[in-house]
Amino acid sequence: MKLHTKQAKSWVELADALHVGGVVLRNRVFLAPMSGVSDLPFRQLAWQAGAGMVVSEMVASAELCTRERGNLLRLKGDGLGTHVVQIAGREPRWMAEAARIAEGEGAHIVDINMGCPARKVTGGLSGSALMRDLDHAMTLIEATIGAVDVPVTLKMRLGWDDATINAPELAARAEQAGVKMVTVHGRTRCQFYEGRADWHAIRAVKEAISIPLVANGDVLNRGDAEAILAASGADAVMVGRGSYGRPWLPGSIVNGKGAESEIIADYAVAHYEAMLAHYGETTGSRHARKHLGWYLDRHGFDITANERGAIMTETNPGYVSRLLCAALSRGGSTDTKKVA
Repeated sequence: MKLHTKQAKSWVELADALHVGGVVLRNRVFLAPMSGVSDLPFRQLAWQAGAGMVVSEMVASAELCTRERGNLLRLKGDGLGTHVVQIAGREPRWMAEAARIAEGEGAHIVDINMGCPARKVTGGLSGSALMRDLDHAMTLIEATIGAVDVPVTLKMRLGWDDATINAPELAARAEQAGVKMVTVHGRTRCQFYEGRADWHAIRAVKEAISIPLVANGDVLNRGDAEAILAASGADAVMVGRGSYGRPWLPGSIVNGKGAESEIIADYAVAHYEAMLAHYGETTGSRHARKHLGWYLDRHGFDITANERGAIMTETNPGYVSRLLCAALSRGGSTDTKKVA
């Protein structure tokens, strides 16, 4: 079937490669870094489904430098064609050392977090709190860039609050320092995730820089991806919470296909088993519960309270896999069901 001109143009733009420094990203729809979510099993599924780039969970720079096993697990990039590690912190020396560790573990890109709104992060003067002191933020950016040979990118929000929308200034200064790509979530820190992301406000950042810009916030489907790019003028789009229970979402936005119930069941079981292998059975089961809940919320047809309870509490992995497969194989395509 012949596509309309506007659709065909958007399709090509989403599927086009994007150059970030010396790294070539295979398309322009990315998986966001999400603490407690975008671990290696999740990123592997998203990558296999066609995401153009997947980003690790945020890793605290000072904690990473202790080389504790849990933090080092976040650096794993097995099976990823492009391995991106996001680091956060408030001291230049730890940011530099964490970047070196990430590069040594095989990261192709190091991303700096200046967008996390969580109180435990901003309370430590990291994440989006850095948008309240751009001079200090620049010391962290410069230290990170000076420590590694791989491209360094930056993720931020529009600003701390409505009175301090300074993303364009920070992005321009970051580009001058050597940052190769900027991602902007279309909310301020004080908004957290309330209301709607302001896609149009991201355009001011595009006008301030010449490096690639990625737009992020409230992208749940292909239509949203096309709309955020049109509103912001960005070069690529990043998908975050919309991928809960749908790790294939970034890839499906590019290829225009959803997932049928049988495939969803296969994804969920593969995801669960990969988490057990990655973390070990006990820890993996605990980490997997929120993901299983998202799969059931989005795609479970007529699941009973007893079935859900068994899936969420059963300790026998083989039994959980069978219950999960049965619950998610009923009915037709459920890929459009939303999670609160």
